[in-house]
Formats: sequence, structure tokens, C-alpha cells
Amino acid sequence: MKNSPTIWPVLLALTFSLAGCATAGTPEGAAHLSAAQCRDLTALRNNAPPASQRNRSELAALEAAGYDPSRWFDPYYPDDLQAAQRQVDRWYQQDCQQARLE
Repeated sequence: MKNSPTIWPVLLALTFSLAGCATAGTPEGAAHLSAAQCRDLTALRNNAPPASQRNRSELAALEAAGYDPSRWFDPYYPDDLQAAQRQVDRWYQQDCQQARLE
């Protein structure tokens, strides 16, 4: 453990580097949701009968927004799910409402 004080600056730099990569994401103005996801989310919002494809489409959008349903123990549930839902709602407003206008 003689070198342990020198590892912290390296870990800190790596953390900031990875955070920068993660926040880069999709270019501004690019669509986050596909046309199929917009169609499926619109159907779900209009209380259409559940369908496995619609559920998979919604889950894919939530995962793209940062939600990870595979975690065995999630100390942030349901906050992380709700944050992803808010993000998908913002994307829906941007991508799907704009697609209807075009």
C-alpha cells in the first residue's frame, strides 16, 4: 500500500474522464426515440391494450434514459425509475410531437 496515495489522483481523473464520455451522449437536436418507440409510447399513453412489443419499446426507452432494471438491490429505486420516466417524457415531447408536425 506504499503507492496508495498516488492512486487517488489517477482514479479521480479517470472518473471525470468517464463522466465526460457519459454526458456527451447524443448530439443536440438528434432524436432520442425512434419512430416505432414514438408510436408505441403514444399507444400506451392513450390506454391501448398492453402488448409485449409496446412494453419492450418503453423499457428500451427507459434504459436509454439511464434506468437499469437488472440491478438486484437498487437503493435509489423508485427515484431512478422516475428520473428516467421524466427524461423519456422530455424526449417524447421533443421527438414524437415534432414528428407529428412534419
